[in-house]
Amino acid sequence: MRNGSRAVKSVIERADMTELASVPFPPVRENVFGPPESPRGSRGDAPITRLTFEDGRPGWLVTGHSAARAVLADPRFTAQGERNHPPVPRAPTLGESPAAPTGMFNRQGNSYGRPEEQHYRKLILGQLTDDRMRRLTGWIEKSADELLDAMERHGAPADLLEHFALPLPSLVICELLGVPDADREEFQRESAVWSGLGETTEAVLGAFASLSAYLHRLVPLRRAHPGDDLLSGLIAADDALTDEELASIAFLLLVAGHETVAHQLALGVLVLLENPGQLAALRADPSLMDGAVEELLRHLSVVHHGPTRAALEDVEIDGRLVRAGEIVMVSLAAANHDPERFADPAPLGLTRDATGHLAFGHGAHRCLGRQLARIELRVALGALLRRFPDLRPAVPPRQIPLRHDAPVRGVRRAPVTW
Repeated sequence: MRNGSRAVKSVIERADMTELASVPFPPVRENVFGPPESPRGSRGDAPITRLTFEDGRPGWLVTGHSAARAVLADPRFTAQGERNHPPVPRAPTLGESPAAPTGMFNRQGNSYGRPEEQHYRKLILGQLTDDRMRRLTGWIEKSADELLDAMERHGAPADLLEHFALPLPSLVICELLGVPDADREEFQRESAVWSGLGETTEAVLGAFASLSAYLHRLVPLRRAHPGDDLLSGLIAADDALTDEELASIAFLLLVAGHETVAHQLALGVLVLLENPGQLAALRADPSLMDGAVEELLRHLSVVHHGPTRAALEDVEIDGRLVRAGEIVMVSLAAANHDPERFADPAPLGLTRDATGHLAFGHGAHRCLGRQLARIELRVALGALLRRFPDLRPAVPPRQIPLRHDAPVRGVRRAPVTW
């Protein structure tokens, strides 16, 4: 589970295919403000190398940008277990709990382009319209200001994660799904425990179960009382969708749109504070914000595990033959720090052209909510920097507690002062 999971242990074969080294994957982030240590560095420059999973199954680790794009875009790789193929290994996550909604998560078959998944994705994208994004932008701006008002009243020092980075994307999900105002405080509380503030596995599991149960209650409420929200729009767009399918879609949006955005935001603020020259340039020229968000996404690469794929047939990737049934694990962090794609990739560079980064994945499973995530990050960073011109970390960097035991990289707390 998220707060009790071990890092996936792998045995990686070096490029010469003879020497084996046991290393943790994904690697531990030693410096909260720096990029994740690339697993590629310990094995030379090979973009795809041999890997043996802890249970003994052979596989491959992809660290090159071009190779990662090739795997993620190739329909000969599946994200689901197949008959006659081993299941794709996954890091333990709450999303695999038996209590999770199952309508669109546990179907068998090649999930790369199966008709039902593509139907779901088309329906969701049909609701994430430019008009909805414009309306949400104004709402996010108002919500960000209200959260910063509350943080200012709380006084310095304050935990940026607790007071701003976690509640803002949770509020956005509430607005997107049509969670009634009376339920939002409880929804936010449970989301915060599940996505970063839970101190024990039991607390995290309890919050997960509560959120899952709530989403199952929310769907019939939106059927009976439709509004101007995504769930109501989905119900109107396809009356054949079951309550279970709709709850699964809602849960997917919560999973994809809360924890990742929250920790990207918290870490993004911390890394900017650690780079005062670039922060000053961003304050002086807000037009740099769009590019700054893209560079922070590339630089931090908060997704901790995978994605993983299984080969449906023999496939050659960058000169290596991946046999049918073998598992390929893609390191998005390593791909985003591939010097063949991004020159001098380790330093943060807000004026760097970071387009083409893989922070949102690639191919048929690319993150559906990527534009909304970008809006949230742009609005939140802009509002925070305007409100607190003297914002700075409240403790030395080494005292900021990191979270290594979850699929999304982040911090347990982000104490700041001003």
